[in-house]
Amino acid sequence: MSVQPWPQPAPEIVAAVAVMYRGKRERPLAVMVRDQLGEWLADEQFAGAYGKRGKPGWPPSRLALVTIFQMAEDLTDRQAAEAVRTRIDWKYALGLDLADPGFDDSILSEFRARVAGGGLDQMVLDTLLQRLAAGGLVSAGGKMRTDSTHVIAAVRDLNRLELAGESVRACLEALAVAAPHWLAGHLDDSWGKRYAARIDTWRMPASATKKEELALAYGRDGRTLLKAVYAAAGSDADLAFLARLHQVEVLRVVLLQNYLTVTGERGREVIRRREAQAEGLPPGRSRITSPYDLDARWGVKRDTFWNGYKVHITETCDTSDDGSSSAGDGEDGGEAVAPPHLIVNVETTDATVPDNQMTAPVHARLAGRDLLPAEHYVDSGYPSAELLVSSLATFGITLVTPMLADTSPQARAGAGFDRTAFAIDFGAQQATCPQGHASSSWNPVTQRGTETIVITFAKGTCRPCPVRAQCTTSAAGRRQLTVHPRQVHEAQLAARAAQDTRDFQARYALRAGVEGTIRQGVAVTGMRHARYHGLAKTRLEHTNAAAALNLIRLHAWWNGHPMDRTRTSHLARLELALAS
Repeated sequence: MSVQPWPQPAPEIVAAVAVMYRGKRERPLAVMVRDQLGEWLADEQFAGAYGKRGKPGWPPSRLALVTIFQMAEDLTDRQAAEAVRTRIDWKYALGLDLADPGFDDSILSEFRARVAGGGLDQMVLDTLLQRLAAGGLVSAGGKMRTDSTHVIAAVRDLNRLELAGESVRACLEALAVAAPHWLAGHLDDSWGKRYAARIDTWRMPASATKKEELALAYGRDGRTLLKAVYAAAGSDADLAFLARLHQVEVLRVVLLQNYLTVTGERGREVIRRREAQAEGLPPGRSRITSPYDLDARWGVKRDTFWNGYKVHITETCDTSDDGSSSAGDGEDGGEAVAPPHLIVNVETTDATVPDNQMTAPVHARLAGRDLLPAEHYVDSGYPSAELLVSSLATFGITLVTPMLADTSPQARAGAGFDRTAFAIDFGAQQATCPQGHASSSWNPVTQRGTETIVITFAKGTCRPCPVRAQCTTSAAGRRQLTVHPRQVHEAQLAARAAQDTRDFQARYALRAGVEGTIRQGVAVTGMRHARYHGLAKTRLEHTNAAAALNLIRLHAWWNGHPMDRTRTSHLARLELALAS
């Protein structure tokens, strides 16, 4: 890859911009980015995605900047390529001549594939944050907040019946391109009728019996097709590549996850559908939901059920009272405008990954960027008792978050004796119940990879107890407690006690601002709908979206606009005037 420095904007473009945006007229985002940040991306950063030899092309650093501007304006590839050709502000930012023809829009797709395949999806955001850290706009310490939202994959939702049929059709489409003559010799008349159009474009039978017949037909067709492919690949060296086709492997996995091959009454092999209550289905984290996006998964969060991914956004949230970020002087010696809240991390996962599995990875990523906060504000889905302790011990981060409530029957009912009613002496390895009886056993164990302690009271103590009904309904006739090790247990108790206080609630209110950031990401960049197939490209999309949102906020700050420009209706203003 040849390294090409960015040229300065052409003199005629500089002169035109100066005339068009003179006086108090604000310069557009692309112009301000070039003026304030200069050449902040370099071709060397993308060298890992390109070979050392080949035809010279568009510099990857400038293509990266184009993708950011594209996300900032929610443009398609074709619209972005047209903007490079025709818009003077983009030419100014990219250092192009007025007559520069730009590039074909397919270049952007190729660029994304190279960056995602090379593992450079975080490069743009890393570079921008390093530049902002050098200017004092982001730094370690201070406060940050994180929240997640669902992301819908760029594929159609398919039920199990449609998935089986569409997987067979996708495999046939791939074979029709790779080996049309071979495929023509293995098709019968029914296949063309059944798989000519996309499965979700025609109406499925309403009868359960006919649906079952169609599902079995899909399974038989898929199995017949795979057997023919593997037989051809094994017997003819020229056709060996058929077994390695992507859609052939996808069909194999889909059939494996949704069908069984059993021996019938006459000793013949019979295809049968898997049922969740009988043979069982693969867990959601492993189950393919579309033959066109193998990383998308079905997810559920409260009342929302979707097929796709989940994105976690972390941003700074220091307030003017913290004194952790310094604002420059305002224009004409006026009051300084506080620096904007900036996105410092974005993590994208499939939809099945729970929020509490991402707390430690978010901290690790921030540590790699040297941007660890002192306080991290998250909702109750992110913490666990163990994370309260490990985040502080490993990263020096205090999690400001409400803890999930005790889920024991006694705590849920609000009656009887929950864990807080027992006195636990970790030094003596003994617990004392509300009636003053000591436990009979203390067993440190590991449950689902987490260290816990199981405390048991003797049957002879519990069975004759007059308040046994308020303590346990166990068939074994004795009470059993499961608690965390001492440090974790005490941290959990302290957090649950603190979260009901007014001071905590006032402090925790700072977390709500991240909802506005998610809303901005959805409205401006379309973050909630994936543009591309696959986790790698979706992660790249979200990283570019985060960089674009940061530049939009910086553009407002460079022009002296405060962060919280809330709208007040004329009616509200009238009511305020009358009240005064």
